[in-house]
Amino acid sequence: MQRNEAARHYPGRDLEAMSFALNYHRWIVDQFAPYLAGSVAEVGAGNGSVSKLLLGSRLKRLHAFEPSENMYRELAMAVKRDPRATAVNDFFRDQDGQKFDTVVYINVLEHIESDEAELATAYAAMNPGGHLILFVPALEWLYSDHDKEIGHFRRYTKKGLASLVEKAGFTIVTAKYFDVAGIIPWYLNFVLLRNSIGAKSVAIYDNVVVPLMRRVESAIPPPIGKNVLLIGRKN
Repeated sequence: MQRNEAARHYPGRDLEAMSFALNYHRWIVDQFAPYLAGSVAEVGAGNGSVSKLLLGSRLKRLHAFEPSENMYRELAMAVKRDPRATAVNDFFRDQDGQKFDTVVYINVLEHIESDEAELATAYAAMNPGGHLILFVPALEWLYSDHDKEIGHFRRYTKKGLASLVEKAGFTIVTAKYFDVAGIIPWYLNFVLLRNSIGAKSVAIYDNVVVPLMRRVESAIPPPIGKNVLLIGRKN
């Protein structure tokens, strides 16, 4: 999230709506499940909906960072039953020299004004051979009032994000566009009509479109998409 006091209270209306997107979140997490091992940091964990999916992997420890006080309360409740999980009500930063094997940002980097500095923080906090996981909104022409309302500073391209990650010192393992089917609905709903996200529309997309597109994109990588997923490695 943004590294300022405004981030200490994040309304989270988009997170509430996206809590209905279980298939979508599973699709995302399954893309990088092989890299979820050892000690994992989840940055901007929100209400813990993705944290619970991360805990379904073979990771040994999960430190879920969330600076927003109201979101942190939900996060702490979501992970409290798993002894491997620690909810941290703070920004991601040096934790007394603690190093992580994987650092995960799912729909978070776009909320951070200085993404370059954030990636430097992630690099410093990572063990050699560790992995950086990024999932971000894509395509600058899809930037909408809704993006601005929920605190997005930008949307990315695959090439631009890869360049930023390499500049931070990482080697690119994979970078790809994701969710091509979401481009037109996003453009119509948020760019043209200037609507806000709704739980009902999220649930319909999640149950009808996502299962089909998951099969399609696993067979045919899309040349463009609503999001970019990137995995980097610290050598």
